[in-house]
Amino acid sequence: MSRQLPQLPISSPRLLASAIGVAITAGSAGHMVFAAEKTDEKAPSNTISLGATSVTGEAQDETSYNVEKASSPKYTAPLVDTPRSITVIPQQVLKDTGAMNMQDALRTVPGITFGAGEGGNPQGDRPFIRGFDAQGDTYLDGVRDTGSQSREIFAVESIEVSKGPNSAIGGRGAAGGSINLVSKKAHLGDSFDGGFTWGSDQTQRYTMDGNYQFSDTAAGRLNLMSHESNVAGRDSVDYDRWGVAPSLAFGLGTDTRVNLDYYHLESNDTPDSGIPYTIPAGGSAARTKSNPDKPYAGGDTSNFYGLDDRDFRKGRTDTATFAIEHDLNDALTVKNTLRHGTSMQDYILTQPDDSKGNVNNGTVWRRANTRVSNTDTTTNQTDLFGDIYIAGFKNSFATGIEFTREEGEKSSYNVNTDTTPLTTAPAPSFNCNPAIVGPRSAYNCTSLSNPNPNDPWNGAISRNYAGTDTDANTRALYVFDTLELSQQWLLNMGLRYDHFDTKYKTFNASNVTTAKGKDTSEFVTGQFGVVYKPAENGSIYASYATSATPPGNTLGEGMDGNPLNGGTTNNDLKPETTKNYEIGTKWDLLNDRLSLTADVFRTEKENARVQVNTNTYENAGKTRVQGFELSATGRITEKWQVFAGYAFMDSEQIDGGDLPANRANNGNELPNTPKNSASLWTTYQLTPKLTIGGGAFYVDDVFGNVANTTMVNDYVRYDAMAAYKLTKNIDLQLNVQNLTDVTYYDKAFSTHFANQAAGRTALLSTNFHF
Repeated sequence: MSRQLPQLPISSPRLLASAIGVAITAGSAGHMVFAAEKTDEKAPSNTISLGATSVTGEAQDETSYNVEKASSPKYTAPLVDTPRSITVIPQQVLKDTGAMNMQDALRTVPGITFGAGEGGNPQGDRPFIRGFDAQGDTYLDGVRDTGSQSREIFAVESIEVSKGPNSAIGGRGAAGGSINLVSKKAHLGDSFDGGFTWGSDQTQRYTMDGNYQFSDTAAGRLNLMSHESNVAGRDSVDYDRWGVAPSLAFGLGTDTRVNLDYYHLESNDTPDSGIPYTIPAGGSAARTKSNPDKPYAGGDTSNFYGLDDRDFRKGRTDTATFAIEHDLNDALTVKNTLRHGTSMQDYILTQPDDSKGNVNNGTVWRRANTRVSNTDTTTNQTDLFGDIYIAGFKNSFATGIEFTREEGEKSSYNVNTDTTPLTTAPAPSFNCNPAIVGPRSAYNCTSLSNPNPNDPWNGAISRNYAGTDTDANTRALYVFDTLELSQQWLLNMGLRYDHFDTKYKTFNASNVTTAKGKDTSEFVTGQFGVVYKPAENGSIYASYATSATPPGNTLGEGMDGNPLNGGTTNNDLKPETTKNYEIGTKWDLLNDRLSLTADVFRTEKENARVQVNTNTYENAGKTRVQGFELSATGRITEKWQVFAGYAFMDSEQIDGGDLPANRANNGNELPNTPKNSASLWTTYQLTPKLTIGGGAFYVDDVFGNVANTTMVNDYVRYDAMAAYKLTKNIDLQLNVQNLTDVTYYDKAFSTHFANQAAGRTALLSTNFHF
């Protein structure tokens, strides 16, 4: 029986968005051309650059890969003087690499991998930073972006990655670091950028970015996106999404500025069910560290183990932001940001499960994972920042207060896969053993080597209104300061106090509460760094930073290692704490065109939550990640740009607790933590009109679990691009991703399956600029 489920209204809004884009293009193109030629005459001298990392209003080279300062005032010094590892992916890198989502963009940053979602771990972006799950540590313009989702970048100006514990900056979590998306905002001046991308695997993508200055101090900006594609090398998988992001700004160039921003994204995909791990003859329990199981598709890597007639994944994200900023004087600014956001996920996807006698028997059990979840977040954040002199010493500081309310609702579907009785016994077991036959085998189980996504599925789907509600409140105070002791010596300090209370309740389909609990955590996190500047363009630093991950940190929207609802009777509900030691150096060379960095780090978690017996958890575990990193970003010459990095990470579970099964993993590597990872992206302008570029991305072997019994192999992926300017207003760009069509896996789950990355993909873009 086909699923009869409400469909998201994809078509009509997409047509509306396209119509708006066409109308604006047709009605404004002539004006935009004229405005572009008159920009220098109209724009005041303090026009804010499109480079989102500019917070001073000074002009920057928008095409440069090098960035001088992070967008948040909490980073109180330029990057060269900030004593921690921070990578900013600017707009030009996003464009040149052909990135279309956050995962595409973060491929250029070594030390970041992605994990897979399964069951209670919702689908969506699940980055690991320096070996620590960062699914709940993504921010939008410095405000936490709660809710699992697959993030688009059509309305993103740049992406900032801070490595190492970062709770002082962002609040709870951030054990390995954090990710901040900087949105595209209205600015002074008129501009128009539009384009369409056609590519292999039926890729069609349309974008528009138009900014219009309608008075001396006010402007509006509109970003639109429509995207459809299949996935190279994968059967049945497809992506279908559209988005709109308007922005209004008033008071630009004056002492008081107001921004109104809105973001809307809808998606309706056929999700990738992944490739099952092999298992030994004795079953998954017989897996060993010496011979870990790897994903195997029975000889054809394009195999899709889901069901076209059943599987779907829908998403919707809405974010509204009101920000007002006022300069108290030339040195002090106060800013208030009020945001409300909602994030929805709705899916049924098939997981190729290895727990029902499959794989080694040549069959795969199609297990249905389902979820219906909504997350609402309201945040008010007030910041005061600027420069003051105390006792003759300059202090670049930021201080503020945050109030946040988060509400999560989670339920699921009933997927009845047993509507047709077996004709032979035994009836109760969902088993793929060939010795057990019956009508169900046509859709509950499928062939490992030749699955059919179009198998007729005769089950039934209904909403299961039993679920879990989780609420959380955050109250926080913070202060940051860069103290200039002299021209050579700086102190970088930060301190944050958090009061985080959360509660949950589970309920049945009749809305009767079946369990509930609550917790209140108070914690102080901080950072401290000493910076020595042997020259104005360089620094040597040593730093220390901490983070805290309280119970219920992700509101059920991620794989929570410290859950509020642990299902046990004796829980030691304390925040997990992580600390980081780092020594490094940063240099801006070639007249500040090229930035070079190097650091050595050690990150330790000494009170990880572990199970010590059947009914008890304690904060007694220990893990450690240590290593070093190198990076180079910017221009080597006026025509040659580079964005490159390397990360070495030595990870280990030091103590898994007293439970024998956990203690057996002591000394093992942590999951999703490759020893070596590297990226190199470079472009060269051959002629004034022609630019060529390419990249190589390497990720070492990655284990799926701490037992080190599942893993995916290392890989090298090569990309290439060429861009040609037809006129000053029109250019073409060709990107070929995964040039050698290598088969590799970019997401490893602890059991059952891994996700295969896209094969060779060619994308041809036509872009218009006025």
